[in-house]
Amino acid sequence: MNSITFDTLKHYAKLKEAGFTEEQAKVQTEAILDAVESSAKPLATKEDLHLLKFELLKWMIGLSFAQMALIIALVAFLK
Repeated sequence: MNSITFDTLKHYAKLKEAGFTEEQAKVQTEAILDAVESSAKPLATKEDLHLLKFELLKWMIGLSFAQMALIIALVAFLK
């Protein structure tokens, strides 16, 4: 997985050089860092999707057998 690196000190220094106040530079640097960290969260991988597919298939087969058993029981009961 790719990760994004963000040099907060370098960004802060550039803002200070451009005339930002210390508070403005600090707040903007923190805001950008939060955005970078939130966008770096991992997404679903092929393995995750494969496991999800397996779980869904397992539940579908189990529910199919339960439904079949219920139908057989109802048919036997109604005879």
